[in-house]
Amino acid sequence: MTRKQRRLVLIGGSVGVLAIAVALVLVSLRDSIVFFNSPTDVVEKHLAVGTRMRIGGLVKPGSLERGDNLNVRFAVTDGNHDVTVRYQGIVPDLFREGQGVVAEGKLEANGSLIADTVLAKHDERYMPREVVDALKKSGRWQEGEVK
Repeated sequence: MTRKQRRLVLIGGSVGVLAIAVALVLVSLRDSIVFFNSPTDVVEKHLAVGTRMRIGGLVKPGSLERGDNLNVRFAVTDGNHDVTVRYQGIVPDLFREGQGVVAEGKLEANGSLIADTVLAKHDERYMPREVVDALKKSGRWQEGEVK
């Protein structure tokens, strides 16, 4: 085998090993990757039941219901569509109707979300970029509102 052939075999083998390593990393991360969706995205995409997702928007006024055992039920809206979210646990202090929220959990058959994490904006000036983009896309965003 000539030097050129040995070099090509070494480079080819290195590329093969690298491709296998990348494939293994992507396969192992597949279940932990969570995509952000607006309520309109959830309704229009018809996502599969049990899909893990992150949804963001505003807590719809009049939709907040608190039950026993720290159960909370509310609707997240982007102005066009609403998605009902159920959560059991303590919600952030700044969580209230009309405020920005991001909920992460699994989608149910009826289109609602069973959340295991609920995040509220931390002050009046902050809202996640994805939520701002979704609100701008739906036409609900007012430019002087939040940056």
